Amino acid sequence: GILANDISSTLREFIITGFETETWPFSDKFRQLVEEQNNGEAFIKGPYVSISLPFAKKSNRLDLFSEFKTQNAPYVHQEEAWKRLRSDSDAVSCLIATGTGSGKTECFLYPILHHCLLNRKNGIKAIIIYPMNALAGDQAKRFAKVIDETAELKGRIRVGLFVGGGDRSPQKSMSPDSVITCKETLRDDPPDILLTNYKMLDFLLMRPKDQMLWQYNSPDLLRYLVVDELHTFDGAQGSDLAMLIRRLRSRLSAG
Repeated sequence: GILANDISSTLREFIITGFETETWPFSDKFRQLVEEQNNGEAFIKGPYVSISLPFAKKSNRLDLFSEFKTQNAPYVHQEEAWKRLRSDSDAVSCLIATGTGSGKTECFLYPILHHCLLNRKNGIKAIIIYPMNALAGDQAKRFAKVIDETAELKGRIRVGLFVGGGDRSPQKSMSPDSVITCKETLRDDPPDILLTNYKMLDFLLMRPKDQMLWQYNSPDLLRYLVVDELHTFDGAQGSDLAMLIRRLRSRLSAG
């Protein structure tokens, strides 16, 4: 409490000292904002203590996929997502909205891995679009870790990270903590799962040198398109993404 009060007091003083003006009609407005409006909480609220309840589970089963066991028993929302997304059933589109740390990645991770394990054809079977390269890199490590630690997946599923810029030491094969990042390797031997951002995917559909990436993609091969952090794609960027998805479907004749 003492530390929080010191911080809020310093911030209020900074705003008043740095921005207050005597010019009419703005005179004294900054002081009122930080000290009086909403009993002083218009500018700073809290501090608050947030206590979250644990996410619910139906069971402790790890064998909900026929070809491998998951690392942990799923939460209810994960299990519901798996039922909707499994390709060996009547898969349907799914929008996942849940709290931070609730395992949103696992909601689509395991159905995609299961699908790739069941369908051993060459070519890209899933595309995951991220708003930022940093997020794509973090998720790539997660994919690599799960595949390496699952005996049924290791050596059988290939994941590629294709983003802008050059890599100092591009990864040409899967490792315990890295997916394939070598662009030439990805073009010559396309991965099962492609991680990228929406701007790069646009280039991959147009640039002549990248067309080998789609060399094995018959109309029914691409089964999953995941947009991570969907809420960040608003306004013009959301329109760009919508048009990109339409072009992707047209380019690959995908349903």
